[in-house]
Amino acid sequence: MPHHFLVKDIAHQAGLSTATVDRVLNGRDGVRRQTRLRIEAAINELERQEVNLSRTGKNHVIDIVMEAPDRFSNEVREAFESEAGAFHPALFRPRFQFAERMDHQAFAAHLDRIRLRGSDGVVIKAPDVKEVRAAVERLAGAGIPIFTFVTDLPGSSRLYYAGMDNRAAGCTAAYLLHLTLGESGGRILVTLSSIQFRGEEERVAGFRDALRQQYPKLSMVEISEGFGRDKQTGTLASAALAGDLDICAVYSVGGGNRSLLDAFSQGNRPCQAFVAHDLDADNRALLAERRINFVLHHDLKTDVRNVYRLLLEQQRLLVPPKSPPLSEIGIFTPFNIPV
Repeated sequence: MPHHFLVKDIAHQAGLSTATVDRVLNGRDGVRRQTRLRIEAAINELERQEVNLSRTGKNHVIDIVMEAPDRFSNEVREAFESEAGAFHPALFRPRFQFAERMDHQAFAAHLDRIRLRGSDGVVIKAPDVKEVRAAVERLAGAGIPIFTFVTDLPGSSRLYYAGMDNRAAGCTAAYLLHLTLGESGGRILVTLSSIQFRGEEERVAGFRDALRQQYPKLSMVEISEGFGRDKQTGTLASAALAGDLDICAVYSVGGGNRSLLDAFSQGNRPCQAFVAHDLDADNRALLAERRINFVLHHDLKTDVRNVYRLLLEQQRLLVPPKSPPLSEIGIFTPFNIPV
């Protein structure tokens, strides 16, 4: 791992001790592969930050901790890094801790480590569970601002939720599937990554309410706990399709969309309509191939700018917006994929 950074700077970026970083950099044994990868990622982050850090202005360290599929985490990382210099002369140094699956206690323990070493702000995409809520309250008690991202922790001491109106997104998905399937209706496979994410639950609640109140010819069957991973999601989808011959469409709340389409193909079943979330690389390709019909998306960079702006307002460095809005829900089709 060639680099020119101080050990203490790498340790600060990675959230590890200098002794651990030193062991890895000198090739000593007794260090987990995951720890080595965190140090490699920290060095890469420091390299990407060098251009901004060479400019004058106060630097603000902000921690982003997320449980999410890699395809979404990569989009979030790019948004935080690209907007880090948008409020010059104030500059932001984002530190990332991403995992596709993270034990609830491990998630809380990481938030506690951030609290102990200090941070100017913490952004989380987290399950709504007691361990995480307790860690959020400890962060708030230490005077560290907390922001929830994409999925909220209502009633907690978080400062701001950055994301779309998830209930409205679910209603929008129901409307689009009603238009596509027509008056004959149909049965829809609704897929969540996990019921522990409040944002996904709200999307499904909005979808269910819309079907009940406005589109009675549409019905739904729900699967979850595939965590957005292709293998697990595909297994759940295949079982659902085998047990219900009336399923003809998909509302994918939690991802794993290639595996969902594969489940239909392997079962020799047509998928008449497909609504997904997030314009990541996979969904861009699936839209272009016309394998999915619609993607509901919100601009992550707008969410990030709102987080950065409110963090500066907390430090009285910027006049805050009167009421930070929720993100607009964009609807993308094969004909309006942004460049």
